[in-house]
Amino acid sequence: MALYRHVPGKTELVRLMSDEVFGERRLGAAPHNRRSGLELSARWLRSVYGRHPWMAQAVASFTRPTASPHAMRYTEWVLHVLAGTGLPPYTKLHIHVTPFAHVQGLAMTGDMEIQARQDTGLSAAEWMVRNETQFDAISASGDCPFLNLLFEHDEFALDLDELFEFGLRRTLDGVAMMTGETSA
Repeated sequence: MALYRHVPGKTELVRLMSDEVFGERRLGAAPHNRRSGLELSARWLRSVYGRHPWMAQAVASFTRPTASPHAMRYTEWVLHVLAGTGLPPYTKLHIHVTPFAHVQGLAMTGDMEIQARQDTGLSAAEWMVRNETQFDAISASGDCPFLNLLFEHDEFALDLDELFEFGLRRTLDGVAMMTGETSA
């Protein structure tokens, strides 16, 4: 509680902490290649969330952002990468927020997985085995033929790293199309 003598409350403390985290490591000079810059910014943000999992919840609102100088510098860096595209400013902001939301969503999912493991004592694989009969019953009902196709041939597990790569590639491909870039 002595900490709150220095800051007005939890919201301000979290803002200061998240700003400090955004300032830990700089992105450096923006590459000339837009795709490389956007990829670098997404991987940089993912590493931030990897070192500080609590951050995904701390900066959860895009519509109510906090005044954070280091986070705003990050946004400015990404917008600089998008300079010269001829796209309207709000489109550039949407391009920035889309991979940010992708990274943040996966970070929140990873954080929830950590919490679920702590709460249950089970890994994701162990949890699936424990709940296999329930999934089998749903599968046997015939109500989910497309989901059933996933499990017909191989074991399937959703991997957050693979999901990150998949989503990032699709997002960067879409941005390349919007900006008329033809090379990756």
